[in-house]
Amino acid sequence: MAEADLRAIAPAAEQGGAGEVFLAFLKLGLTSFGGPIAHLGYFRSAFVARRGWMSERAFADLVALAQFLPGPASSQVGFAIGLTRAGWLGGLAAWTGFTLPSAALMLAFAYGAVGIADSWQGAGVLHGLKLMAVAVIAQAVLGMARTFCADAQRATIAIAALALVSFVPGSLAQLAAIVVGGLAGLAAVRSGEREAADDFAPHLSRRAALVALALFLALLALSFAPAGEGLAALAAAFYRSGALVFGGGHVVLPLLRDALVAPGFLSQGAFLAGYGAAQALPGPLFAVSAGLGALAGSPPAGVAGGLVALIAIFLPGLLALVAALPFWGALRGEPRAQAAMAGINAAVVGLLAAALYDPAFVGAVASPRDFAVAAAAFVLLVAWRAPPLFVAALAAAAGVALQL
Repeated sequence: MAEADLRAIAPAAEQGGAGEVFLAFLKLGLTSFGGPIAHLGYFRSAFVARRGWMSERAFADLVALAQFLPGPASSQVGFAIGLTRAGWLGGLAAWTGFTLPSAALMLAFAYGAVGIADSWQGAGVLHGLKLMAVAVIAQAVLGMARTFCADAQRATIAIAALALVSFVPGSLAQLAAIVVGGLAGLAAVRSGEREAADDFAPHLSRRAALVALALFLALLALSFAPAGEGLAALAAAFYRSGALVFGGGHVVLPLLRDALVAPGFLSQGAFLAGYGAAQALPGPLFAVSAGLGALAGSPPAGVAGGLVALIAIFLPGLLALVAALPFWGALRGEPRAQAAMAGINAAVVGLLAAALYDPAFVGAVASPRDFAVAAAAFVLLVAWRAPPLFVAALAAAAGVALQL
């Protein structure tokens, strides 16, 4: 392909280097406990509040887009941030840095490494980090609510979204809440209340988007073709699971179970053991694929199988993101689209608030002492603006102390 053609499809106007992006996301990959909603809170703190790589509005619009697409929303948001910051290499660096720690730990699990939660000290560290995740999500809810629920109409949309996903759990309810939020925004939010489309501009061409869409659909069709055993069958099972899941995170587990246990790639016991190990790790839950691919009874298995599974499950979500970004970038500048996005952003705040209670609060806070640790972490992050790594260290130490 000629150099001019490469320039036509590659992101332009990079503002940083891939190394900078990799280190920023590696730090998050090592410390981001709490699941996909918590990851978005960490991203907001790191790239909106502290580094200023994008505005609050651009970040919320990107989160809203990711909720509509198949695949892991937090990894898609991270890839898009890296893409905008440092081009294609930046997107790859963001995905690699965020995914590498949990993928490596899942490979270690597949080879029999003893999990950190097997000791009381390790269990305490993990418990403290989960309590910090409660504080991170609460910080994100507070900051985003100030921006996106500043009037009665948008606050009502947020509460309606919270109520919908609280009474009707599941990824379909989340998608419905976002759709309803967009429709309510069209009806109730004046487009003049939103500013013009701002700083988020990955500068992907429509040619790149169409190539990504064609690849997404072609690989999805191939994933349903009979593949027997071996590399193609393993890749197809993981690609199909990643392409058909909306909401990411735990939603992918039933698809993976059907794709791996029923055909005989894994036993039910091995699958559940891998899933259990993934709960104790930072980073994206989709990284469980590295351990499951390594454990698979069909070749290549081992490290090669883990890498094939890891790439195959993330690839469809990233292709879908690249396919959508150029069209979304143009659409979000239209007045009616801005009104709809205002409603969608309010609905996202409601979804985040619902996740603050369950799974974050319910899964971490079991006593008044736990609540005190989470509240202290929140005050350190919001009032004192303490560095998240410092707060994470304190929360981990507090978690160990609570085990005594």
